[in-house]
Amino acid sequence: MERLWAPWRIQYITGEKPAGCVFCIKDDNREKLVLQRTEHVRILLNRYPYCNGHLLVAPVRHTASFDELSDCEMLELFRGMARCRSVLSRALAAEGFNIGMNLGKVAGAGVEDHLHFHVVPRWNGDTNFIAVNADVRVLPEALYSTFDKLLPFFTEGPEDEP
Repeated sequence: MERLWAPWRIQYITGEKPAGCVFCIKDDNREKLVLQRTEHVRILLNRYPYCNGHLLVAPVRHTASFDELSDCEMLELFRGMARCRSVLSRALAAEGFNIGMNLGKVAGAGVEDHLHFHVVPRWNGDTNFIAVNADVRVLPEALYSTFDKLLPFFTEGPEDEP
């Protein structure tokens, strides 16, 4: 019998769950995996990703309603997703992307009371049997290593993008 080891998951399974909303973060820092914050939007690395570089883009304001987003929030959300796509292309050589949101519990939202978009980088040939057969994700890089690789791209100005 072969074994799959994912020792980093034990912290999620047995660890104390933070009180409150994970997107209503008080501190924008490395420990919280926050890469960038604007007036209306926060971009962070997904702590439980599908693959390396899986980013989340959420409004700063706590809301589950897509219809209640202001024009400014909507614009910054889409600019944030565009920024994520650009950064992931340059920093991780992503060749494609899955970008979307699960709105509501029945749609698969893990955090249903604070809407957020997923920006998932993809590479040719990155799908394999393991995710289909075992519902396991294979991540070749440690989470904070990916964070450290992406952060410099988020701290540069938008004018530095191609």
